[in-house]
Amino acid sequence: MPIATVNPATGELIRSYDALGEEETERRITAAHTTFQQYRTTPFEQRAAWLNRAADLLEADRDTIARTMTLEMGKPVTAARAEAAKCAKAMRWYAANAERLLADEHPEPADVTDSGASRALVRYRPLGVVLAVMPWNFPLWQVVRFAAPALMAGNTGLLKHASNVPQTALYLEDLFHRAGFPAGCFRALLIGSGAVEAVLRDPRVAAATLTGSEPAGRAVAATAGDEIKKTVLELGGSDPYLVLPSADVEKAAATAVTARVQNNGQSCIAAKRFIVHADVYDTFAEHFTAGMRALTVGDPLEETTDIGPLSSEQGRTDLEELVDDAVERGATVLCGGGRPDQLDGGLENGWFYTPTVLAGITPAMRIHREETFGPVATLYRVADLDEAVHLANDTPFGLSSNVWTRDAGEQERCARDLEAGGVFFNGMTASHPALPFGGVKRSGYGRELAGHGIREFCNATTLWYGPENA
Repeated sequence: MPIATVNPATGELIRSYDALGEEETERRITAAHTTFQQYRTTPFEQRAAWLNRAADLLEADRDTIARTMTLEMGKPVTAARAEAAKCAKAMRWYAANAERLLADEHPEPADVTDSGASRALVRYRPLGVVLAVMPWNFPLWQVVRFAAPALMAGNTGLLKHASNVPQTALYLEDLFHRAGFPAGCFRALLIGSGAVEAVLRDPRVAAATLTGSEPAGRAVAATAGDEIKKTVLELGGSDPYLVLPSADVEKAAATAVTARVQNNGQSCIAAKRFIVHADVYDTFAEHFTAGMRALTVGDPLEETTDIGPLSSEQGRTDLEELVDDAVERGATVLCGGGRPDQLDGGLENGWFYTPTVLAGITPAMRIHREETFGPVATLYRVADLDEAVHLANDTPFGLSSNVWTRDAGEQERCARDLEAGGVFFNGMTASHPALPFGGVKRSGYGRELAGHGIREFCNATTLWYGPENA
């Protein structure tokens, strides 16, 4: 993929960039490594001041960077502004909480004595240069939720962003520089995916984090494993959305629309498989389909637009193939199912797809097993909770899940048995800086956000002092 901004609403090339050569890439790795040697000793108070300043600048730049994100990957500009605000919030949260989250840990006195020590503790120390391989769908948020904790922990970062969001990548580098962080703390690498392996194998790069596709995760994990380097992977998701008889069905249906089409449906944690008890299936299907049908598809720069284009022509083609396969194998289209009509003003060349609901899904269909990255929902009717849980787990992914029920017993059953990194009751999945985020199975491993996320790229160092230190 060329490193370029192409407006997905029109197909127009806005700006292209030359990939960094080996010499410039080497300079940036050197700068990150050299900066780390001093930056790791800066006090939390100083790091927090810089990160709070970055949050201030981001809020001031919100409208400008929101427009840039929309032009690069097509999300509605209202969602882009909300993403910028969320990033500023996360920066401030880590600035306020990092020192507490990384405070020394002290074992019980009896355990210290039993170990033969006069005292012992665990101290969290930064690892070094962390390579972040990030996707296009949340081009600010995905990076900030890595960068804020990594920088507060004393690490430095190298960002290999998706090739279709280069302007956002360069903005982030400039943002941290303007905020006062030393120049080598955070650098963008405008390189192709083929150059990632060499960067990860560089001995000065200590670890890597990747959010993206399963194939990309496999490649990075394989290289890191060969080099014995720590990785965190957040990959795909095919999140279930269970609706049981005690739920507020109309509210569940209204929330389901947002849960499915957030970010034009291009979100790993978007609800994708809607598993509904037979007792409330018809009511849910009616309200959910009506809500999906009512969404406005159009120019993502317009304030009234609900659904913008998919990020790439290939992304739309992949989605069309999944829907076509399902229909050919017997699925029923309740709404949508194709490209929108009557788009003009240049939008006729954009990569749009109508909000779609498919019913009658069977295991023979590709869409039953594969992730749908776009505004397409699959609807299942189940007889009871056992069938709902079984179907929810019948996927290679395990990122998050949503359950609508007021029954405490059903909630506890789902909390125990759903194979996912999160279970959200009577609401939709969302990420928050205070809550760990990540998945199981082929959705990856490790956690971002909260204390779990900031400690992922730290060395939990045991400090043991013998009796003569008493």
